[in-house]
Amino acid sequence: MMKLVTHLVVNALLLWLVSQIVHGIRIVDFGYALLAALVLGLVNFLVRPILVIVTLPITILTLGLFLIVINALMLMLTGAIVPGMHIDSFRAALLGGLLLGVFNLVASALLYRPRH
Repeated sequence: MMKLVTHLVVNALLLWLVSQIVHGIRIVDFGYALLAALVLGLVNFLVRPILVIVTLPITILTLGLFLIVINALMLMLTGAIVPGMHIDSFRAALLGGLLLGVFNLVASALLYRPRH
C-alpha cells in the first residue's frame, strides 16, 4: 500500500512539474495534481489498452510513435475529468505527455532500482 501511495505522490509531483514547464497545461494546486495523478492512472488502466488495440495498425506503421499520441489523448482526457486541471491544446498535451513519460522513466530509475 505504501508503494502505491509513493507512486501516486511521485506522479502528482511530476504532473505538477510538467504543468510548470509546458505552457498550456495548468493545475490549480497540489491537491488537484494528486487527483489528476489518480485519474491518469485509472485512465491509463481502463482506456489506454483499448486505444492501443484499436490503433495497432497505425502504431505498427509508425514504429510505435503513435503511442505518444495516445499518451497525449490520455492526458487530455484526464484534463477533461479533473476540474482543477486544464489543457489548452493537443500540442500542449503532446509535449506534456512526452515530458511526463521521460520524467517517469527517470524517476522510476532513481526510486525503484534494485538493492543489493
